[in-house]
Amino acid sequence: MMSAERVAQLEYSEFQAAMLDEEKRRRKAAKIVAVLGHFLGRDKDVLAGLTVADIGCSAGFIADELAAAGAKHTFGVDIDVPGLRKASQRFGERVAFVCADGTALPFPDGSVDVLVFNHIYEHVVDPDAIMAEMRRVLSDDGVLYLGLGNRLGVMEPHYKLPFLSYLPPALADRYVRLSGRADSYYERYRTRRGLRKMVRGLRVWDYTFPVLATPAAFAGNELFPGVVGRVAGGVLSRLPRPVLRALLPVVPTYLWVATRGDRRPAGLSLPRPPERVRPL
Repeated sequence: MMSAERVAQLEYSEFQAAMLDEEKRRRKAAKIVAVLGHFLGRDKDVLAGLTVADIGCSAGFIADELAAAGAKHTFGVDIDVPGLRKASQRFGERVAFVCADGTALPFPDGSVDVLVFNHIYEHVVDPDAIMAEMRRVLSDDGVLYLGLGNRLGVMEPHYKLPFLSYLPPALADRYVRLSGRADSYYERYRTRRGLRKMVRGLRVWDYTFPVLATPAAFAGNELFPGVVGRVAGGVLSRLPRPVLRALLPVVPTYLWVATRGDRRPAGLSLPRPPERVRPL
């Protein structure tokens, strides 16, 4: 839902240093490419022959990795002008960077084969309008990768404050001010139920537990690195399905792949295969 108090976060990379952390961004990109590779049933040149767009690309590291995965045409879209400038200077030879709002994507209907929307929705004024635009430009056989933060994740990832995203805006603003981390709390997260509503009109597959339980299949331990990741993966791989379903409402991040049609994951079977998400 659009909030009258919020305005677009222009020049996001200028005040969010994480967008310029190249090593971390490329690790995230490796996970994204691995998930897409599994869904498409491709081990090499995962995006070969496809038109790909990273929505909310900022400094362009993920878009660059999408191009390296063989994409025929790669676009990076954002309103972060300083980030786009840096991206174009480094990666402009193989990625076309476009300054555009996600609510008015500069692509014809059904023209994009793969869209990436990774941890962006909480930063935009109207995520539902952006989702509608992505549905519009996604091809009939296209794939949309979604990295989605959960409002009920205990530790808020931007400010490292427990239960911050649980609070109504006025209390959240007060909390971050008292912590000395910021003057106000901009981000707006949704629960799993709200996210299911956001993806209505799409067929969605949940890769959250497959990635956590089998990190080696999805470019290492980006979500929980090192020993923690191996332990977490081992525990999750042994949990019964009803227990995993019970944990879903409080998982910090959901990794979903969505399509307009009936396309299904084409990769090899996993100990925890992706399951359908039923949009509201």
